[in-house]
Amino acid sequence: MHNLISYAASHLRQLLLAGILLLPTLVAGSEHLVMLWQADGARNRIYLLGSVHLLRKSDHPLPAAIYRAYEDSGTLIMELDMDDIDPLATQALINELGMISDGSELRELMGPRLYAKAEEHAQRANIPLAMLASTEPWFAALTVENLLLMRIGFNPVYGLEMHLSQRARADEKEVLGLETERQQMEILDNLTLEAQRHLLLQSLEEGTELEAVMNEMIAAWRHGDTEYLEQYLLSGLQESHELFDALVADRNRDWAEQIDKLLAEEENYLIIVGALHLVGDISVPALLEERGYTLTQLGDVN
Repeated sequence: MHNLISYAASHLRQLLLAGILLLPTLVAGSEHLVMLWQADGARNRIYLLGSVHLLRKSDHPLPAAIYRAYEDSGTLIMELDMDDIDPLATQALINELGMISDGSELRELMGPRLYAKAEEHAQRANIPLAMLASTEPWFAALTVENLLLMRIGFNPVYGLEMHLSQRARADEKEVLGLETERQQMEILDNLTLEAQRHLLLQSLEEGTELEAVMNEMIAAWRHGDTEYLEQYLLSGLQESHELFDALVADRNRDWAEQIDKLLAEEENYLIIVGALHLVGDISVPALLEERGYTLTQLGDVN
């Protein structure tokens, strides 16, 4: 189970369900932007690719610009080092951080009122909430999100990270990570109970509208519509300072520092992070520009 934090950040859509922006129709053969930026160091290039971690088979092939950036890069860097994922170690972390250890249940952690609300939404979305009785609210939220997404055809097998890491393995390119699984899970586990409850309720509430919402979001991602992602996704997350700081802003600052050091090297890198990390005033591109780098959003032909 990889990129847990970004699953949560990428799917909080408070404002999106209130009024979905219709994207402009793109004419076949027209040029359009993609969620891909280039930053030039003194002797190398770094590409920043915004990811949707779960995609559908029908979302392939990816925009050609992504493959060009891949071919021009010697090393791939993702939120997690996909080559080092150990299923047994991941399950041990889930048992340690994602499961309730004091004998209580999810019902008690949510409280009577919020759990009743969660049950109502779960029934409407056909989610068996009872199976999550032993999980922390944050882990229950991610489980619900993944169940709902896989139900409508989204799968990490088709996601950018899995797709490009498999290609890198075949091409014998190195794959590195910006974070560890423990770091990611601890960020969620350290959220206040109030924030964790919010994540779970949000995941359940959006269940019946998810397919239409995802269609719009994938179209925005595919065509580099940063305004859409910022206005209809990021702004909703910013309503909770705790969630925004923990899931997005703090990590962006850490990653910008790491990337700054990479821009002093000679090798080209392709860095893949959740798309929401590349939009807004505290995005990774904005933070790198504050450090004096020029970033260019790249385009493709539809």
